[in-house]
Amino acid sequence: MVGDTGYDFEHRTETYRRELLAHCYQLLGSMHDAEDLVQETMLRAWRARASYDEARASLRTWLYRIATNACLSALSSRSRRPLPTGLVGPSDDPAAPLSPGHEVPWLQPFPTGAAAGGPDDPVARLVARGRLRLALIAAMQLLPARQRAILILRDTLDWPAAQVADALGTSVAAVNSGLQRARARLGTAGVVEDELSEPADPSRRAVLDRYVAAFERADLDTLAALLADDVVMEMPPMLNWYLGAAHYRDFLARVFRLRGTDWQVLPTAANGQPAFAAYLRDGAGYRPHSLQVLTVAGGRVRHNVVFADTDLFGPFGLPDRLDPR
Repeated sequence: MVGDTGYDFEHRTETYRRELLAHCYQLLGSMHDAEDLVQETMLRAWRARASYDEARASLRTWLYRIATNACLSALSSRSRRPLPTGLVGPSDDPAAPLSPGHEVPWLQPFPTGAAAGGPDDPVARLVARGRLRLALIAAMQLLPARQRAILILRDTLDWPAAQVADALGTSVAAVNSGLQRARARLGTAGVVEDELSEPADPSRRAVLDRYVAAFERADLDTLAALLADDVVMEMPPMLNWYLGAAHYRDFLARVFRLRGTDWQVLPTAANGQPAFAAYLRDGAGYRPHSLQVLTVAGGRVRHNVVFADTDLFGPFGLPDRLDPR
């Protein structure tokens, strides 16, 4: 970059870090991996800064190209990241022992509680378009890595097919074919991209507030009344997942019986969806228990992904302990 000092270059690239994190997350399905690959992207960009030609591509486009190829290199040696619903059938006994799947590289949530930086903020636009929703990120894990990259570059970043082909070192025909196959595969997984973004609905906030308050009280009757008949609960890293309000209620009863009924909850947001962090009484305070991401529609909770990995609390800016209120 002619006339660009090292400090200037680092300052300019740093402004794209957050949106590159969301981009890498879409490809990788992991916050931890995405953070590593954004760091790798910045390192690759720094090393190649002398060859960057601003007349050929904007700095943003150039960084996205580096990030995409860094992620593809990483994905060549990594397994896809599913949710339990993508691996096994539903459990029919909420009292059965939990089956840990610690060897599985599970899909992780993405923090969007502070994503809104105005209508022009790239991450806020992703959230508004539903591009970070768990259902879509999970379905994209079914795609081969290059198809996943083509889908994101074409449908999320709106790059022309020729630009995608140039970035990936392939042909326009291969890009168009890959895009068609990727969209078809998402369709068979039940994901319709045009229906991912939900209309603003104040009642969804009210449902979440009622659910959170009932969870803190361990009020099973109120919780059950807020569930859709075909609600799904899954709990990575456990393979068990439950379908239907009765099984959901019975499992919560087991949790409250085994863990106790003294909880505190902090609302947050993940993947553009309502979420909350659950803390369980532990001596004089409360320790992290789980991060729960809800899908709310029609005035009912339709899906709850309970992430039991408390290492996720840090990226969400959540405290590692709470004092009694």
